[in-house]
Formats: sequence, structure tokens, C-alpha cells
Amino acid sequence: MNRARLFALLLLGSAIAFGQREMTVAQLVTFIKSSIAQHNPDRDVADFVSKIKVTNKLEDRVVEELQGSGAGPKTVAALRKLSAASTALDAAPPPPPKPVPVVIPPPSSIEQKEVMDQITEQASYYTENLPNYICTQVTRRHIDPSGTETYSLYDTVQEQLTFFDRKESYKVTMVNSRAVTNKDHYQLGGATSSGEFGTMLREIFERSSHTQFDWDRWATLRGRRMYVFSFKVPQEYSKYSILDGESHRQIIAGYHGLIFADRETKSVMRIRIECDTIPPDFPIQQVALNLDYDFTTIGNQQYLLPLKSDLHSRQGKFLSWNETEFRLYRKFGTESEIKYDLVDPIPEDQLKEGPIKPDVPAPAKNQ
Repeated sequence: MNRARLFALLLLGSAIAFGQREMTVAQLVTFIKSSIAQHNPDRDVADFVSKIKVTNKLEDRVVEELQGSGAGPKTVAALRKLSAASTALDAAPPPPPKPVPVVIPPPSSIEQKEVMDQITEQASYYTENLPNYICTQVTRRHIDPSGTETYSLYDTVQEQLTFFDRKESYKVTMVNSRAVTNKDHYQLGGATSSGEFGTMLREIFERSSHTQFDWDRWATLRGRRMYVFSFKVPQEYSKYSILDGESHRQIIAGYHGLIFADRETKSVMRIRIECDTIPPDFPIQQVALNLDYDFTTIGNQQYLLPLKSDLHSRQGKFLSWNETEFRLYRKFGTESEIKYDLVDPIPEDQLKEGPIKPDVPAPAKNQ
């Protein structure tokens, strides 16, 4: 039994157990609509309505709207009696006004070009400014054979990721909380990914990729205003490879997506990618990636580094979802011992987009 139906039945039971109860018209409407959606018996719903007292006037038009939405004849009859009994009550207050969306004009074409030039310069030299370090990479791999996005956890893989001389290497340390040895990243089977530490970012902005950028919108991420640009990399210039481990086929796919860049620092804070031009006979038909960056401290200095990635893929009806978190950054060398402690998932509020807020004017300076 689903939660909404269970709630409706409990609500019916409480009305019978405790006698008449009070409800606002808004609460009554919500309940009736929920009962319609859950196909609750007309007799039970009508019995519930007969045992309540509304605190404001139930207008005839509301009853008619509920009848049009699918309320049963017994329920409608009970509602009409309730409406007649509430004639002397005050009308229900109007619903609160919907918040007016904040509309911020896009940057001028001149500003967009200047911003893209700055973002491109930072992305092009991104890996050159990174130190040698290691971190703990935790990947929770989910699967759904039904194709309905009802995922179940398949396994949890912990790896030591080393970034040395601008190259990434992986060492699997734990699988499902058990220590393992001599297991390579690419021997895990299932869906795996690599390249999050700058390869992907660099290739999007490389001149040889012939990437087409266009303004998309403003956004708020982790409390900061973001420029959002759409982009597309044609297949003939792409380096994005997809390998099917079972057939050992490998293709190069074109891709498109969005980049989120901090308005103040011009640093790329999020990349969204969706592959296209995948051949129809290739086993893997959909690949999409969402990658978040954030600032973290290594030694005494802050660096922009991957925070979390979500990789979705589809093979026939079979869906895979890898959520990978990058934690416990530390210097390569004396601090590079393997960490076996799994970390808690990153809070969702660090990953969700926030509402767009208007700029606050700077305080006027005294003359």
C-alpha cells in the first residue's frame, strides 16, 4: 500500500474514532483530490466528509470543481450538505500570490565573449596549476534492469586516486567495506569512468574540439551566482570514448551539455554532458555525466577539485548509475597512506541549484 493511500485511510479512521473534526476548505480540497487520485471508495470518502466541520465557507463552485475532477456521487452529496451548512461562514482566504520570478537580463554579447575568454583560459591551464596529491574516491554503483529508474545499490567501491605529473591513476582498496589487493580500476566490471581531474574540462575548451558555446541562463550553486553556457562538441572533433566491456567495442561520441562558471572567479563549478551520435548498433545507447567541482584545501592552499560526479548509462533497458565522491584530499608523499574509512554522502544542499536572487546594490559612498 502506498503512502498517500495509507494516509487517506488513516485520516478516515481518525475521523470515525474521534468524531467530528475541523478542516479548512483548502485541507478538504487536498484530501478529496488525494482520495480521487488513490481511488478510495466513494462511500468511505463521503462518510468522512459527513463527519467534518469546515472553518470557512465551502462555495458551490468548489464542489462543482471537485465533481468535475472525479469525486463520486455520494461524496458530492456530502459536500453539498457541508456547503449548505457553511453558508454563514466567512469565505476562504485567497491563495497566497505566487512568487514573482526574478528575471535578470543576460550579459551583453561583449561581456559574454570576455567571460568565455576568461573561463577558457582558466580551464586550459587547470591541470598545470594543480599539485601532486591523492584522494579517496568512493563510487556507489546502482543498477536497474527494468529500465524504470528504480535503482538498487549494486556495490560500493573505494579507491585511492593519485594525481602525479598531471596524470591520474587508480588503486582499488575496498569493495563493499572489504579490503582488496591487486585489483585494477578497469577490472571492476560494470560501468566505470575516469578523466574527472581535468581531462574532460580541458577537452571541452581545447581549440581542436571546435566547441560551440551559447548563453543559456543564470543559476545559483552553493550560494554563488553562476554563468551557465550551453556547448556542443561535434563527433568528428571529439575525444570522448565509450567502451563496451562485453563486446570490447569502443567508439568516439560527440556530446553536448552545460557549464556553470562562478561569476566572480570565472572557475567552472559544474559540467553536464550528454553524449550524442552514438551508432544505433552500439550496445550502450545513452551516456550522461554530471560533474561538480568545489574548492578544497591541500596543505595551506585552496584548489578547485572534483567534488562529485554522477554517470548514467543505458544498455537496452538496463540502466546504470554511478555516483562518485572525491574526499580526503591530501598531499602526495608522506601523507599518502591509504585511508580505509568510508565517508558519508555529500549533503544534497551542496549539489542542488538555489533560487536566483537579484543583485543587492552596493551602498552609496559618502561624498
